[in-house]
Amino acid sequence: MALDSIAEILETARAERKPFWRVVLEADLEERETTAEASFEKMRMTWRAMVESVEEYRGDRRSLSGLVGGDGARMRDYAAAGDTLCGPYLREVIATALCVGESNACMRRIVAAPTAGACGVLPAVLVPLWRTGRTEEDEVVRGLYVAAGIGAVIGFRASIAGASGGCQAEIGSASAMAAGALTALRGGDGEQIGHAAAMALKNLMGLVCDPIAGLVEVPCVKRNVIGAVNAVSCADMALAGVTSRVPADEVIDCMGDVGRRLPAELRETALGGLAATPFGKSVKERMERGEI
Repeated sequence: MALDSIAEILETARAERKPFWRVVLEADLEERETTAEASFEKMRMTWRAMVESVEEYRGDRRSLSGLVGGDGARMRDYAAAGDTLCGPYLREVIATALCVGESNACMRRIVAAPTAGACGVLPAVLVPLWRTGRTEEDEVVRGLYVAAGIGAVIGFRASIAGASGGCQAEIGSASAMAAGALTALRGGDGEQIGHAAAMALKNLMGLVCDPIAGLVEVPCVKRNVIGAVNAVSCADMALAGVTSRVPADEVIDCMGDVGRRLPAELRETALGGLAATPFGKSVKERMERGEI
C-alpha cells in the first residue's frame, strides 16, 4: 500500500490485525522489493547512527559562523546539578535536542529525520528512553517505522521542506513523527498514535522558517527542543486518552495549505522573521564581508 493516509494505515492495521509499525514495514517491502530482515537491519543502522550523533557530541565545537555550539553541554551541566524545573527524562530530552542540532550546524554526522534542520527531535525523545532501559533496541527500531510512516504521509500530503512549507514542515513534521513513535513505544494503539501525531502537528501549525543568514543554526537548533518537548507532551496526552478533534490527515492537509500561504520571506529565504531583525541582518553583512 502507498503511505499517503494515516486513516488508511489505521484501517489496514485494524483489518489485518497488525500494529502500525508492521503496516509501514510491509509498505517498505513492497516499494523497495526487499526482505523484512533487510529492511529491519537498515532501520537498525539508522537508529545506531542517531545514537552515534548523540554520543559523539562535543561541547567545544563551534559552527563556522560561531553562532552555534556549547549549549548542549551547558544544558547537561545544568541538569547535572539536579535543580531543574523538568524531571530527569525531559531535561535529557532538551539537552539531547541541543546536542544533535548543534552537531548538524557543526557539520557532524546526523540522521535527517525528516530533515537535517529537524535532526535533533527524534533522537532527543528516543535515546534517553533507551539509555535508561525503558525500551529495548528492537522496540525503538519498530518505533522508527511508526515515525517513518507518519513522515511519509506528511511528505505526500503536505511537505517536509522549510522552503515549501515553513518550519512547521520540518520541526512540526519531526515532532509529529516523534510523538507517534513515543506513543507506540509506550504501548499506545494505532488510534492513539494518530492522535499524538495530529496534536503535535497542530501545536506547531504556522511555524515559519527564518534562518539567520540562511544558516541552519539560529533559531533552528533551539526549535529542535520545542519539537521534542511538544512530542513528549502530545504522546502523554494521547496515552491518557486525550484525542485530536481534527483527524490526522485533515491536520496534515491543513498544514500543507498553511505552508503554501506563507509568504516567501518566511519560507527559508532568510528575508523575513528573525533573519530580518537588526541582529540577523548584521550577521548576514558580516558574512558577506568575510568577517565570519
